[in-house]
Amino acid sequence: MIKIGIISDTHDNLIMIRKAVEYFNNSGVERVLHCGDFVAPFALSAFEDLECKGVGVFGNVDGEKKGLAKKASSLEWEINNPPYELEIDEKRMLILHEPDDLRRYVSGGSYDLIVYGHTHRLDIEREGNTLIINPGECCGWLYGKATVVVLDLANMEAERVMLG
Repeated sequence: MIKIGIISDTHDNLIMIRKAVEYFNNSGVERVLHCGDFVAPFALSAFEDLECKGVGVFGNVDGEKKGLAKKASSLEWEINNPPYELEIDEKRMLILHEPDDLRRYVSGGSYDLIVYGHTHRLDIEREGNTLIINPGECCGWLYGKATVVVLDLANMEAERVMLG
């Protein structure tokens, strides 16, 4: 059973990032997907205690891309331009930040999982064979609810997690 942590819109909130890392570690997460808006490279330092690798995409407010990519590399993470495709445990996945083309990707039916951020609103839905997840905002700045998602890949069941 592989568990995936899904996080987005951390926006430099080191306290909430550390809470997410603690939750992911305690849950046995084997990979973290970040849907963008890390913001500054120093914010990645809050992921130093994460016990697995991470992969993510740049968001619309991630301006210092070179610094983010360098810090991510030192943590054995990678940050890519969206959309980014990957496969874990024979599941085809797509990571986005902004959901502008979401419906086009979903209608193609090529992905088992599509994750995105940007709206800061937690949303989990299924369309056909595709599970679509927005983990909401880890930062909690906009709506006051810091959230992440843990996904069990074996049964594609998503757990909504309130961090604070």
